[in-house]
Amino acid sequence: MAEIRVQDGEPLENALRRFKRKVQTEDIIKEVKRHSFYLKPGEKKRVKEALARKRNRKKIRKEQD
Repeated sequence: MAEIRVQDGEPLENALRRFKRKVQTEDIIKEVKRHSFYLKPGEKKRVKEALARKRNRKKIRKEQD
C-alpha cells in the first residue's frame, strides 16, 4: 500500500507527484489490472509468452541502434 506524508509547506502537486512515482515503482497498477478479471491457465501462459516475445523484440531493437 503506497503511503505519502505531506510535509509542512510542501505543495500538493509535489506530494501527488511523489505518490504517483511510488505507486509506479511498486507496480500497484499492474497488479490491479492483472487481478481485474480471471485468466484461464492456458490464456495466462499465452499472455506471458507474448510479453516475453515483445521484450525480446525490444531488446534486439535496442541492440541494433
